[in-house]
Amino acid sequence: MPTRSPDPSSQSADKLLAVLSITQKLNAERDLAALLTTIAREAARLLDAELASLFLLDAQRGELWSKVTLDTDETLRFDARQGIAGEALRTGQIVRVDDVSRDHRFFSGVDQRTGHTTHSVMALPLRNLRGEDVGVFEVLNKRRGAFTDEDVELARLLASQMTIALETTQLLGDLRRDHDALLANSAHLWKEVEGRFATDRILGTSAKIAEVVRLIGQVADSSASVLITGESGTGKELAAKAIHYNSPRARRPLVALNCAALPEALVESELFGIEKGVATGVESRVGKFEAAHQATLLLDEIGDLSLTAQSKLLRVLQERVLERVGGRRAIPVDVRVLAATNKNLAAAVRAGAFREDLFYRLNVVQLHMPPLREIREDIPLLAKSYLAQHCAEQNRPPPEFSAGALACLTNYRWPGNVRELGNEMKRLAVTVPRDRIDAADLSDLIRAGDLQQPPQTGPRLKDAVAQLERRMIETALAQCRHNQQQAARALGLSRQGLIKKLKRYGVANRPE
Repeated sequence: MPTRSPDPSSQSADKLLAVLSITQKLNAERDLAALLTTIAREAARLLDAELASLFLLDAQRGELWSKVTLDTDETLRFDARQGIAGEALRTGQIVRVDDVSRDHRFFSGVDQRTGHTTHSVMALPLRNLRGEDVGVFEVLNKRRGAFTDEDVELARLLASQMTIALETTQLLGDLRRDHDALLANSAHLWKEVEGRFATDRILGTSAKIAEVVRLIGQVADSSASVLITGESGTGKELAAKAIHYNSPRARRPLVALNCAALPEALVESELFGIEKGVATGVESRVGKFEAAHQATLLLDEIGDLSLTAQSKLLRVLQERVLERVGGRRAIPVDVRVLAATNKNLAAAVRAGAFREDLFYRLNVVQLHMPPLREIREDIPLLAKSYLAQHCAEQNRPPPEFSAGALACLTNYRWPGNVRELGNEMKRLAVTVPRDRIDAADLSDLIRAGDLQQPPQTGPRLKDAVAQLERRMIETALAQCRHNQQQAARALGLSRQGLIKKLKRYGVANRPE
């Protein structure tokens, strides 16, 4: 019985199905090294060849590189202008050579590196969808006969799919590296944030500061509401950040709202959000409570909320459910509330200006930030810390304080508290270039004492100090025979500081 010859159309269909199968494998691969191995294995099998390689273009170095074969992890690099692969890349054309020993373009260096012997080769340039060269697909040594036109077409189909798979894999690799870098950067930033707002940033060794630190450590892990009290500038926001960033909610935002700066008409929409279309041109927007879901909400200057706003706030705190302005859907929220105020809320309750039930809802734990005048022993430490911080921004070492300067700082009442102290240290970091800060370098207000006190009968302290300074300067100049350098040294001043005082008090000084 005669043998039936294979049906060419059936063979072509089988090969196209094989190409489809290879394409699916390529698209499923996300690792570049594994993709190159898959391409080499599947392409060699489909085209009945000994070897197949995908050479990638390193445009910056002008080189082609690849994992050499299936059985080695060696990476091969060579000049992108060399060999038959280089010819295909340069011309953008498919190059097919049946006997490389007769072709001057053949580069034997690859065989010398790999230990293989090349007889025939087919090289196809690879370009992405933007028309950019990305590499060369090369197939070596047809097992039976020479590479045919059908082999070329199959290789062309494979090459187009390879380019897509290659670009996808490289893009995913870039995204993965970017993701890893972002995670590493995020971890670094979180360490900085947690360090910046740890309780050891609340400086001081006084009993009152120690109590603040102890209480923050106790309440941080809970979800209890905390009422933070204290005068303006005492660090209430720093305490709130220390509580939040040491709590289980630290990786979510600390959402802050200044109630004193909030117009009455906007209170409800700012707190609870608003639905689209409530008024002309109004878009849907979440409020602070929704933004702080599973996080922490700081209501600063809570004592300035109106009674109407207090009532609406109380309802959400009790029910843990809110409705946006113009909305009908109840939205559950999980929010830890911290409230801060420089007012006496208990007195406001007695005066009818603050709801008693809201006060007790917020005042589960009360944390009081003491004013500087109550922790005078901590002022030198705080001053040195602020000065070092601001000098670091100026890329200079912090100067030392003289005993007289520290005495002035400690005795001053600091009505602006740590905020005022920080501003004074920033001024000194900028205006005092020397390695020592004297009392004369301090602001007039700090040297003279707190002029915000009620007027006293008799001479004012500032005038008495000025008269004393003038007499001392005149005496020192006379004793030093009007040598300004010697007089300044005797007074504990810089020469420039003495000159300023001479001008201020109108003291005449004849030339040295």
